[in-house]
Amino acid sequence: MADTERYDIVIAGAGLTGAAFALAAAQGGLKVVMIDPQPFSVQMAPTFDGRSTAVAFSTFRMLDALGLGESLRPHACRMDHILVTDGRRPGAASRKASPAFLRFDADEIGGRTGGEPLGYMVENRRIRVALAEAVTRAGIEVRAPATVARVETDAGKATVTLADGSTLITPLVVGAEGRGSTVRRAAGIETVGWGYGQSGVVATVRLGRDHGNVAHEYFLPSGPFAILPLTDQRASLVWTETTRRGEALRDASDEAFHAHLMRRFGEFLDGATVEGPRFVYPLALSLAETLIAPRIALIGDAAHGVHPVAGQGLNMGLKDAAALAEVLSEAARLGEDLGAETVLERYARWRRFDNAALAAGFDAFVRLFSNDIAPVRLARDLGMAAVNRIGPLRRAFMQEAGGATGDLPKLLKGEAV
Repeated sequence: MADTERYDIVIAGAGLTGAAFALAAAQGGLKVVMIDPQPFSVQMAPTFDGRSTAVAFSTFRMLDALGLGESLRPHACRMDHILVTDGRRPGAASRKASPAFLRFDADEIGGRTGGEPLGYMVENRRIRVALAEAVTRAGIEVRAPATVARVETDAGKATVTLADGSTLITPLVVGAEGRGSTVRRAAGIETVGWGYGQSGVVATVRLGRDHGNVAHEYFLPSGPFAILPLTDQRASLVWTETTRRGEALRDASDEAFHAHLMRRFGEFLDGATVEGPRFVYPLALSLAETLIAPRIALIGDAAHGVHPVAGQGLNMGLKDAAALAEVLSEAARLGEDLGAETVLERYARWRRFDNAALAAGFDAFVRLFSNDIAPVRLARDLGMAAVNRIGPLRRAFMQEAGGATGDLPKLLKGEAV
């Protein structure tokens, strides 16, 4: 038998961005419900998501403001230094550094950030655990496993029908369920984008000695190879291969995988021992043509999926969540209709340029570095060397990467909604 319930916001997707948005909206006094095919217990399993995220220092302020900081800090590794090097051969990590490099140090901008690092490396499963605990503490309703079957909108409301036949009435539906968003399709919002023919191979390794809180990114002709510091003398490795090679690595024996890994990794930091499962993620760009439709708003990967080269995908999604929650909380205080076009347009204006500019920038960055054409290599090496020598420009890059530029939502300043 179908039942009908009313909410201020129905959120499709209880992943990282959806759950963070639910917490922010609830903090703003709104009654929300999350719908997801995967219960939190499944999302938190070590085999569900092998990735780690570079959480910008401004984004960590948001997680703190949402009550996640205490549970995340023991699992968050500071990134105090980032070294970006242009390499030509596998094993670049173990060879003499190229003269073309960029070095970013947290100390350079410490006066502006209160001693915060450039960011924190946190395993996604740890963020999922912290979010699940916070959502439970906040008493936010989660329907999972459950699937959104249909979204219908009219002048006064949106009706969300679930696969089990139950219906939810709400002024606003938020699509936060990733690149294949059902809500986005229901709204008729098209996407632009393309695949890179590449996959990101992800593994967690234990190092022979301490990494010193340094993140390394080597640009090889096949794509970036990143060594990202984790707690407990471990690192998250993300390296880009063609999709064919990535799939072969996924299916290879443990011995063969380790041999390929060491060919890329070299003897850097006294070698590496793989811990836990390995993962392969296809890489593509996807950008929704608009962030809003009648009674619908998109956040996170439902709105934009970018190449992980700069580690900004989740940071962009959480900034969406913070901006939308702030707009809606303010609208509720003013007695406005949460799904009204005038309300949603405030959110779209706030986020559309930033999202499009970053997506285009990351795409250009990937194309610039994922090749070995001599004139292009020379130009980018000269560019890296120049940026490295110009202090104000280098510091501007760090501020941008830390998410501390532009019109920041309250949460990214560490303030409550």
